[in-house]
Amino acid sequence: MKKYLSVIAFCMAMICIVSLCGCAGTATGDDEQASAVQTYSERLQSCKEQIAAITDFQPQIVLVLGTGLGDFANTLDIKETIPYADIEGWPIATAPEHAGNLIFAEYQGLKLAVMQGRIHYYEGYTMEEVVLPLRVLHLLGADTAILSNAVGSLNLDFKVGEFVCVKDQISSFIPSPLIGENDEELGERFVEMTNAFDQEMQDTLLKIGQENDIPVHSGVYLEVPGPQFETPAEIEMYRSLGADTIAMSLCDEVIAARQMGMKVCGINVVSNMAAGMDEGFSQDTIEASMKETTEDFQVLIDALLDSLAAK
Repeated sequence: MKKYLSVIAFCMAMICIVSLCGCAGTATGDDEQASAVQTYSERLQSCKEQIAAITDFQPQIVLVLGTGLGDFANTLDIKETIPYADIEGWPIATAPEHAGNLIFAEYQGLKLAVMQGRIHYYEGYTMEEVVLPLRVLHLLGADTAILSNAVGSLNLDFKVGEFVCVKDQISSFIPSPLIGENDEELGERFVEMTNAFDQEMQDTLLKIGQENDIPVHSGVYLEVPGPQFETPAEIEMYRSLGADTIAMSLCDEVIAARQMGMKVCGINVVSNMAAGMDEGFSQDTIEASMKETTEDFQVLIDALLDSLAAK
């Protein structure tokens, strides 16, 4: 009996030793893996350094080109084109009509960082990743953001093919990109959003529209997470809240830009009437509508950049 008890005790001791070794090994592996994971600030710095290794271009203005507007970049004096995929840690654009290129270009002496396609929350990225490109470009020197996107109109006075200069926004239906530990180098945790959109650039766009017979309205924009389009009942709710236009981008970028102290201008291009307000729409009809607005969009952005260059 003692012999059997000794054997059992020996086996139990060996099991404990093996288990402890396994746990120790797992803990060590987890520690090594954790140490290999970049913090968000380290990822920002890495992207910045990779871009700086390719070009010494220091942008003043970030221009984000939304759905169907990417060709505008080809009208500029392009100095460098970097595919998003060539920057390790930079999120890849997967949405239709978003080429996924970071373009450095000049216009009337202004240095522009043009995002030929943006990142959306519905693509599966975190909000931190969605605004990462804008944060990196600010770290490279940009202090102004001009943000464009295709939108649905909730306002019967805003028709397909017309433009809306964003005067305010409703971001209550998406997670804030500021949630989590705050990086003081990027700005304060509690960001003032009362005057999120630069009034001077708004006034300039409205004036340009009048001078060139291009319909440019002023309105409140609302962002939803997507990717499904809204139901007619949801649209009625959003209209009751005071929203004039709606889409799946822009608000998150505005919040991040304002935290960093950037001046912001938002320009919506109406690609469709919202659900329940027209005969219906699809991604294909949205893209087709956007192609018809490219000439007017160029007139507006060129004139806005002219006004900024004149300062």
